[in-house]
Amino acid sequence: MTSPFDEFEVEKALRPQARGLAFDLDQALASLVILQARVPEDAFTARTLGSERWGNGIVIGTNGLVLTIGYLITEADEVTLIANDGRRVPAHVLGYDQVTGFGLVHALEPLNLPALPLGDSRRLQAEDPIILAGGGGIAHAIAGRVIARQPFTGYWEYKLDEAIFTGPGHPHWSGAALIGPTGALMGVGSLQMQQEMADGRPSIINMSVPIELLPPILDDLSRGRQVHPPRPWLGVLSHDDGANVVVIDVTEGGPADRAEVRPGDVILAVAGQPVASLADFYTKLWALGPAGVTAPLRLKREGDIFDVEIRTVDRASRLKKRRFN
Repeated sequence: MTSPFDEFEVEKALRPQARGLAFDLDQALASLVILQARVPEDAFTARTLGSERWGNGIVIGTNGLVLTIGYLITEADEVTLIANDGRRVPAHVLGYDQVTGFGLVHALEPLNLPALPLGDSRRLQAEDPIILAGGGGIAHAIAGRVIARQPFTGYWEYKLDEAIFTGPGHPHWSGAALIGPTGALMGVGSLQMQQEMADGRPSIINMSVPIELLPPILDDLSRGRQVHPPRPWLGVLSHDDGANVVVIDVTEGGPADRAEVRPGDVILAVAGQPVASLADFYTKLWALGPAGVTAPLRLKREGDIFDVEIRTVDRASRLKKRRFN
């Protein structure tokens, strides 16, 4: 089997050991596959995420249902799953959820792989042992621990009330399975980040989306239905500098771009309510109503304070529609 991950194996000293585990490690790792997605060059997300994406998938149903992280398959028109024995199986995108970040695909041929049972990450506590694993077998699994469970806010208009942070960092984390002490799936790998250690040195960690967010939406997601009402989207990339929420970029042709919002603008308020943080900005924006609502913002630019009204849209309206086979 060849993939871009072949040169990014986990160091042997960091790989999990089967002895002492309360579950069959080989069977758990057999539930994981490498996922390759191809996206049209003219797709909206191709500019930022690329037209060829590699990550991991997790078999969660004996009928060929495979869970992954949604950005890998957004706008994909071709998906291939690669089992640990090298078999390549075509798959079809079922759906992806902008709110949680989960994505689902369905294998178009029998995978004949075990399903990883779903757990509940709310049972995890800091320092609990975990395994973060992708497709490719033991060489692509890392033994680690929970660092924290805390809110996460992404600069691309994304927020989780609680995310799972683990370390050490996995070299190819996208869609990887966060496996708990009993062998159940506790989360899906989403990001790699840096954490500053007590001595000032950076440490690589991963952020995973908690698996308990999946069961309430699984039926709709597997049927290609819209899971959540579309949130109002501005097309701004922002960060919290500790004192202000600052625009770092705007999506070309998006609502904020059309309203002439610029990088460097400070977001002071939404609908007259002061913005205290990036998470607070999203909360107040999404509370205005569904996509399409007008968002009144107060901005500060080079000492000038002014108001602007932006007609929001549904982010999904910018995406290529899935092609059904």
